[in-house]
Amino acid sequence: MTPTPRTRSSAAFAHAKKLIPGGVNSPARAFGAVGGEPLFISYAEGPYLHDIDGNRLIDMIGSWGPMILGHSQPNIRAAIIRALERGTSYGAPTEAESRLAELVIDAVPSIEMVRFVSSGTEAAMSAIRLARGATGRDRIVKFAGCYHGHVDSLLVAAGSAATTLGVPTSPGITKATAADTIVLPFNGCQELEEAFRSQGDTIACVMVEPVAGNMGLVMPTPEFRRLLRELTRKHGALLVYDEVMTGFRLALGGAQEMLGDAPDMTALGKILGGGLPVAAYGGSREIMTKVMPSGPVYQAGTLSGNPLAMAAGIATLEELKRTNPYPRLDVLGRRLEDGLRAACARHGVPATINRAGSMWTLFFTPDPVTDYESAKKADTARFGRFFWEMINRGVYLPCSQFEAAFNSVLHDEAIIDRIIAAADEALVYSASA
Repeated sequence: MTPTPRTRSSAAFAHAKKLIPGGVNSPARAFGAVGGEPLFISYAEGPYLHDIDGNRLIDMIGSWGPMILGHSQPNIRAAIIRALERGTSYGAPTEAESRLAELVIDAVPSIEMVRFVSSGTEAAMSAIRLARGATGRDRIVKFAGCYHGHVDSLLVAAGSAATTLGVPTSPGITKATAADTIVLPFNGCQELEEAFRSQGDTIACVMVEPVAGNMGLVMPTPEFRRLLRELTRKHGALLVYDEVMTGFRLALGGAQEMLGDAPDMTALGKILGGGLPVAAYGGSREIMTKVMPSGPVYQAGTLSGNPLAMAAGIATLEELKRTNPYPRLDVLGRRLEDGLRAACARHGVPATINRAGSMWTLFFTPDPVTDYESAKKADTARFGRFFWEMINRGVYLPCSQFEAAFNSVLHDEAIIDRIIAAADEALVYSASA
C-alpha cells in the first residue's frame, strides 16, 4: 500500500530536531521503536486525531490514556473555558481543589486524603518519599517492565540475580540511588517472597502497577496480588499502587476496585486531569498527615492544584460518575479483542492479546505474556511494520510493542469494526519486510 504523504510532518520534525532534543518532549513520541518519523498533530476531536498533512486517524492512544471521554468533550471544554475566564494560576488555594479531592476520595475507597501534583512522575516520587518518611526505611521494591516515571530510584534495572539491588538504566543516576531499589519480575511470587525473607526489615514500600501497561498490558495473578498484600503487612512495608494509567480507566475506583484490592497508597494521573497535567497521591489519613505542612515530609509545587486543571478534572470525574461507561467500554473492548484474535487466526499470525476493559495490547508472540521477559519475546520488527500499515489505513496505535492501547467511550461498534478491518489487511502486508 502506498503511504499517505506526510511532507509537512517531516518538515516539522526536521525543524523540531534543531530546537528540542530528538525533536520531541517525550522519547516515545519520536517513533524510535517503529522507525520512521512522527506525525505532527494539528487538532483532535472525538475519537480522532488530525495531523498537519490533513489526515484523520482513529486515535487508539488517547494522549497515552487520559482521553477516556474522547477529545474536546463538551462539558470538559466548557469547564476549562469558565476557569480560564477567571485567570490561569493563582498560587493560592481554591475551592475547586477540595471539590476534586472529594471526587477522588469518593471514587477510590483506599484514599482518605489526597495531595495534587502536576505529573505522574511527581506522584510516584512523592509517594516513595512519604513511604520512606512514614516507615523510617530506605529500600523500595519495583518490578521489571513497570514504569513509574523518570524518578532516579525507579529508573532502575534488575541486577545479576532476581533479588539483587538495582543498577541505573540511564546516565545521571547514581549507583547509590539505584542500590536502594530492589527489582523483581512482575508476577514473580517466589522472588517476592525471597526478597522479603532476606531484606524485609529494610523495605519501605513496594510500588507496582496493579495492571501493568508499560510492557504492554499484563495482568497480575491472584497469588501475586495476595502475596503483595500479605508480605507488606507482615513486614511493616507500605503497598503503593501506581494507578496513573489504570485510575478511573478500568473502573471509577481504578484497578483496585476492579480487583477488589486495598493498597496503602495510590498514585493517580492521566484521566484525573481530563487531558490537562494533573496527578495525585493519596492514602489513609494517618499516612497522608505526615506530608508537610501537616507533618514533616516535604513536598511542594507552584502549579499544583492549577485552577484550569482542577476544572478539567472535576468535569471528567463528574461525567464518569454520572454515566458509568465501564460496562459498555468492556463490551466494546471485548468486541475489538475478539475481532483482532479472529483476524490473527485467519492469517496464521502468532499473536497474544491481553486486555482489561478499555486497555489492550496485541503482542506478536504465540506464548502467554505474563511478565517483562515473556513480553520481550514478541516480534517487535513485525509490530513496527504492522504499526505503519495501520497508520496507512487510518488507525493510530501506540508506537511501541510495549505500550497499552486505549479505547474511549466514542469508539463505538462502527469504529471498532473499522479497526478490525484495517488490522485484517495490515496483518497480511506486515508479514515480512
